[in-house]
Amino acid sequence: MSVRKIIKYPEKVLREKTLQVSDCDSEVQKLIDDMIETMYAAPGVGLAANQIGISKQVTVIDVSARDEKSSLIVLVNPEIVHSEGEMEAEEGCLSIPDYTTVLKRALKVCVKGFDRHGKPVELEAEGLLARALQHEIDHLNGILFVDRMGRIKKEFFKKRYARMKE
Repeated sequence: MSVRKIIKYPEKVLREKTLQVSDCDSEVQKLIDDMIETMYAAPGVGLAANQIGISKQVTVIDVSARDEKSSLIVLVNPEIVHSEGEMEAEEGCLSIPDYTTVLKRALKVCVKGFDRHGKPVELEAEGLLARALQHEIDHLNGILFVDRMGRIKKEFFKKRYARMKE
């Protein structure tokens, strides 16, 4: 296992839809192990494969530091099959360090996909775990949390980001 470099906004790979995984082979197992180590080292509550430059539909999530009922989740080819309700909460991203904003997301989600061994899984979640699932699945579809902000917030983000880059 090794800690990988986290790709930062505005790198192109973060805007590209990732490719489905057809086989949970040893290469995918190594990727998952590296992603877990990278997420914990960051530290973060979730990481998508394209955040370390790999265009595969793999994500790891662990919100247990903030929600003791949860633990490590590995999802391959995840998709949201149902969502309901709405909540607003602060959100950040390892690929856009030092920036957070309040976003609306679904309160509850049902996600299906595969575990690290290729076995089908279906997961129902709410609160922080639901938010993390939505955030990471967005990543796998080339969507960043700043894309979900309103127009005015986006303008403020762009100006602030430009100043941070100077």
